[in-house]
Amino acid sequence: MIITVIEGFNLIVFGSVVPLLLKDASLDITDSQTGLVGGLVYIGAIAGSLLAPVIAERAGRKHVLVLAIALFAVGATLTAASVGVATLAAARFLTGVGVGCALTTAMTLARNNAAARRASLVVTITMAGIPLGGVAASLLAVPVLPALGWRPMFLIGAGAALVILLAVVRTPIPADTPQERAARRWTGRQKTAALFTGRGTAVALVVALCAIANMVAWQGLNVWAAEAMTDLGYSLRAALLFTFTLTGAAVAGSFAGAWAADRYGAARLSVVTGACTVLGLGGALVLPVSVATTTLCVALMGIGGHTTMNLVHTTAADIYPLPVRAAALGWSNGTSCIGAFLGPTLGGTAIAAGGARGVFGTFGAAAAVCLVAVFLLYRTDRAVSPGDFRTPETLHAGGAGPASPESV
Repeated sequence: MIITVIEGFNLIVFGSVVPLLLKDASLDITDSQTGLVGGLVYIGAIAGSLLAPVIAERAGRKHVLVLAIALFAVGATLTAASVGVATLAAARFLTGVGVGCALTTAMTLARNNAAARRASLVVTITMAGIPLGGVAASLLAVPVLPALGWRPMFLIGAGAALVILLAVVRTPIPADTPQERAARRWTGRQKTAALFTGRGTAVALVVALCAIANMVAWQGLNVWAAEAMTDLGYSLRAALLFTFTLTGAAVAGSFAGAWAADRYGAARLSVVTGACTVLGLGGALVLPVSVATTTLCVALMGIGGHTTMNLVHTTAADIYPLPVRAAALGWSNGTSCIGAFLGPTLGGTAIAAGGARGVFGTFGAAAAVCLVAVFLLYRTDRAVSPGDFRTPETLHAGGAGPASPESV
């Protein structure tokens, strides 16, 4: 979780500095360019998420974590030193590669060391670091941005990453657990077959739809919420406090959601949290603008956006056979990064064309798609069984017949 706190800071801090980036004459950056740069970190994260399980099989998960943290520390430093749009974009892409590798690896380690009855809680504790890092970024932005500008915010993120890097180097991480041994019994081809053949194909497509649609809304809000609030007439300080509400509600909602998910099922609860996002964005469009209504709507957005993604990750990790867990999390995390790239990019276009209402309308449509998708995930989760997936035994037999419980 501490690792993901630093990741969350380095991801979400970008949204806090957007109003100052747009005013920085040395960058000469437009709304649309800002959205594209804000999304590039997630293109890097796609590559990192998909590479992490492959590298971990050869080098071990601890080595992947060390490399990943070093990458996003360097990326944060280069972001602070950027002198134009091109260098800013390259620095954010590099940050994303590190974040994607670290996030997928951290989730896999956490889930592999969790009891089945606490799966949602453990994934939530790990992923809670993302909005907690966002909370830290929002709170630090209030005194730092007016006094020192936007660049020191990234230097703070780089320094924190170096501290956690030293801690990870000194921390023993078990590499011979039953879960890790199970993963090594299957080849990469066998894991891919389980993900993308038979019923695995349907599951993978539904997980991808959930992840992409949810992250269009959630990460788009993380980048554009502060600018949307200033467009509604709030001061920069008030806008930053609203971003604090967004990330704070995400933390609180994710823990409440994890408690409920371990009792009622992650897929089922994702329908409830997906509805929260729709209600928050819909309310922002139709309710009168006031501090009370805006706070309520922003809190619902935070509860729904982050919690839904946690629940989709939990479902993806548990619906597939155990040896495929890391690959499944890499898939859910990687496809979520596609949405996380599209969200800031679409938000930049929306705010340039329609201001705050354009942002809320665009992300509201994405949230509605996500709500349909998580309902499909819930139905799919109820319909599939371990025998529906390809295993080494069924592959060797030409794909006929269900898997045995021992092989799963």
